[in-house]
Amino acid sequence: MVYRNSVKKKEKIVFSRLTVLALLIFFMAFLIIIKLVIMMVFNHDYYTAIAKDQQEFFSELLPKRGEIYLKEQGTDEGSALAINRKYYLMYAVPAQVTKPKQASEVIAQLFEVDQEKIFLQLIKENDVYEPLVHKVDDDQMAEIEKYEFDGIRFSEENWRYYPENTLASQVTGFVGYLGDEKIGRYGLEGYFEDELAGQKGATNFTRDAVGRLIPVADSNYQPAEDGVDLILTLDRSIQYVACQALERAVLKHGADSGTVIIMDPKTGAIMSMCNYPNFDPNNYSQVDDVNVFNNIAIFDDYEPGSIFKPITMSMAIDLGRVTSETTYEDTGEVKIAGFTIYNSDKEAHGIRTMTQVLEESLNTGAIFAAQKVGNDLFEKYVEDYGFGKLTGITLDTEVPGNISSLGNGDVYTATASFGQGITVTPLQMATTFSVFANGGKLMKPYIVDEKIYPDGTIKKIEPEIVRQVISPKTALTISGMLASVVKYGHAKTAALADYFVAGKTGTAQVADKDTGQYYANQFIHTFVGFTPLDDPKFVMLTKIDNPKDVTFADSSAAPLFKEIAQFLVNYLQIPKE
Repeated sequence: MVYRNSVKKKEKIVFSRLTVLALLIFFMAFLIIIKLVIMMVFNHDYYTAIAKDQQEFFSELLPKRGEIYLKEQGTDEGSALAINRKYYLMYAVPAQVTKPKQASEVIAQLFEVDQEKIFLQLIKENDVYEPLVHKVDDDQMAEIEKYEFDGIRFSEENWRYYPENTLASQVTGFVGYLGDEKIGRYGLEGYFEDELAGQKGATNFTRDAVGRLIPVADSNYQPAEDGVDLILTLDRSIQYVACQALERAVLKHGADSGTVIIMDPKTGAIMSMCNYPNFDPNNYSQVDDVNVFNNIAIFDDYEPGSIFKPITMSMAIDLGRVTSETTYEDTGEVKIAGFTIYNSDKEAHGIRTMTQVLEESLNTGAIFAAQKVGNDLFEKYVEDYGFGKLTGITLDTEVPGNISSLGNGDVYTATASFGQGITVTPLQMATTFSVFANGGKLMKPYIVDEKIYPDGTIKKIEPEIVRQVISPKTALTISGMLASVVKYGHAKTAALADYFVAGKTGTAQVADKDTGQYYANQFIHTFVGFTPLDDPKFVMLTKIDNPKDVTFADSSAAPLFKEIAQFLVNYLQIPKE
């Protein structure tokens, strides 16, 4: 009896343990099911992302940046202005560097960098990557590798390279860092950043358990789209000669700066655009003043002075209010609304024709013509010529100039008639004189001749007529008057043998931007002209800012025009008149 009770008791204990174990297993299974439900239903996206991150390989595909070329006579390929070039990044793995002092000394001497800064980079603790020098070329890399420094390594990197160095640097701009990103800055590089840069691509593959790439059906591949190449209207030979002549002129006269613009008046194509001082876009970070990045031809607006007088005269002639032979009496001054305005020489010249007004650059004669036009029509013509608005040239940082003073009364019209109280850009002035050389039609200036797309498609940029500003007859009349200025007036130093040159000098005062008062000894000299008279092949603006050794533009800007124009008539094989 005792034995049976003992057996029953043991069976009961075993049953109880099995029950507990079964309950425990059931509870654990329940927890696992709950966990799986949470993972698979509620946290599905989270764990999918983790799995993909462990199994998939992602790579960004970089496009080839579009390149920029100058025209070069005698070749279809052109001359490279901005291309891509392979360089190297020199970097260090500080944990592996064994000779930091010696390595820093060699690197500092070869690359002209701060030796102490390099040394501190090389001894950083627990650092596995420290970039040292960008844009290392093959020779420099070979020199460093001779020393066999532990922990100094190189990796390839593509950088923009400018084979012409300073030539057309403000037209081109440069590719530089904005934060951590390399993008086009200024000029063409800035304006066409999106088209030149192209579109990045991407690819991703699945990896197996040991990390090998395996192709699968859902692998994604988006190829990079290379950038667009640009072929410019600039002619390399013209650009080189013009820029060299400009540099010599600026240095000769001790001037602050200078500009040359040469354009085809019939199309608006820019044949040359130079500024001095300039910079080397390969070493843009080494400039002393970042203002040198700005393209003076489109960025620096100024009061043009007497080169504006032909524009005023064209209005009066176009309206039939005067002719080239209309006369007035020059008393040397004009009184308007309590103000007295004088000729630049403070002299009275007596009876003068409108042609003589331009020849002798008389302020009073320009005012006489403007008064014949009237304030409202004067302002309308100024706007029709394109002043006060962007020309639309495809270069970064263009400014519109300022003609806001017009419409404020007779005094403002009077001063504007001879180029004071309003501001213009050199490109606007060159484009305006093209109106005289092109039968009264204003052309939109352009500097890109062709775009070549990655698939080989070529887009030709066609000339664009903005508007007919003055009649062909008026344009012809003004051209003849300007030819008389060069032959008999204040621009004889711009004359060419065997060609009629039409043009006008301007010696403009410089106003303080804060007070509006004019400086006593600062002037901007400009000459704008074209040739040959019967069929103009080019319009050229030459501008010298604040020359120190001469007083008037006929001693600085006009001779510069002549020097470059003499080259042009030979280079372009223009028949003699």
